[in-house]
Amino acid sequence: MRLQGKTVIITGAAAGIGAASAELFASEGAIVVAVDLDRTALDGLSARIANAGGTCLAMRGDVSQRDDVHHAVEKAIEHFGRVNILFNNAGIVPTGKVDAIDEEQWDRAMAINVKSMYLFCHALIPHFKKQGGGVILNTASATALRAVADRACYTATKAAVVGLTKSMALDYVRDNIRVNCLCPGTIDTPSLAQRIAAFPDPAEARKNFIARQPMGRFGTAEEIERAALYLVSDEAAFVTGMAFAIDGGFSI
Repeated sequence: MRLQGKTVIITGAAAGIGAASAELFASEGAIVVAVDLDRTALDGLSARIANAGGTCLAMRGDVSQRDDVHHAVEKAIEHFGRVNILFNNAGIVPTGKVDAIDEEQWDRAMAINVKSMYLFCHALIPHFKKQGGGVILNTASATALRAVADRACYTATKAAVVGLTKSMALDYVRDNIRVNCLCPGTIDTPSLAQRIAAFPDPAEARKNFIARQPMGRFGTAEEIERAALYLVSDEAAFVTGMAFAIDGGFSI
């Protein structure tokens, strides 16, 4: 029970890494506040956690909108008295080179992948300071460490996450606030399945995705959730400002 008595906000919690982490954190004693746009998936997550004996407050909201973010933070503190951990996990994966990405796509990716982290941190850091500390974990990507073709916008957003993580870690280390980020490789999630299905030849696309993995396979959400658990737990009390690659050797 490494998170016993702690409250954690997880964004992008309805599926994939977010949902897997929510269930694992709850099994380790955390109270989970799950934020996502997918109400149906959130309700399913909340029910699974409750059936396993845990506590989950499902909050439907757009992480790129200030009012939704502040509502989620205020409700979490109102219900549970405090928030100890913030896991900024929400994100989208735009594809294409710079000249193929229109301004609307660029702005949406920046809003969800980067601005959302600013909004949640801006809302929660004063609370963390008041209570004597807290933990922030951001989801970046292995593409922030090694670029891949046709991912210019996505790579830019995730490189920004790494930079933001390091800056906040330095700025708030004396406030007992630890800040780290995960840099996952290609992970077998519903999001990946949707992107592969959009290719003209999904079977060939999946083969090509796997071919670029040094280990010859995708990672799993369960593998990422274990790294997340370590970084938000007291076991990582001496770890801050790190971009933690868990990518099967992709960024070597």
